[in-house]
Amino acid sequence: MLRVDRIELGIVLDHIQAGKGLFIFQKLGLASRGDPTALLMNVPSSKMGRKDMIKVSGALDLDLAMLGLLDPGITVNYIEGGEVIRKLSPGLPQRVVGLIRCKNPRCITTTEGYSPPVFTLVDREKKEYRCYFCGEHVRV
Repeated sequence: MLRVDRIELGIVLDHIQAGKGLFIFQKLGLASRGDPTALLMNVPSSKMGRKDMIKVSGALDLDLAMLGLLDPGITVNYIEGGEVIRKLSPGLPQRVVGLIRCKNPRCITTTEGYSPPVFTLVDREKKEYRCYFCGEHVRV
């Protein structure tokens, strides 16, 4: 039986779609942290069948919009004193700034470097966003 001790202060990323845990672990740059971190993959789940989890000891600044884009079903649990003090489910963000690139070669965000790409969610089912500047649709 695999045993991972509870953490006193930190964050637990739960309900990660099975197989996406390593990608999220890498995107967050957790391998280079000095604090204890656990990546659990293919954990049995009554809701999902199988899921991945990431447990991070110590403080961590998270971009919830990025987490929502990577896995809309993810749950973020903030831990203090070994107990969950706050639980968030970011889901797909309505507005995304700087995380998605516009594929339109004539878009100002592609041709000019001073303007970050801004996208608005237009179809939650298809995970489709529309560029604020040129109207190009992008699926994530």
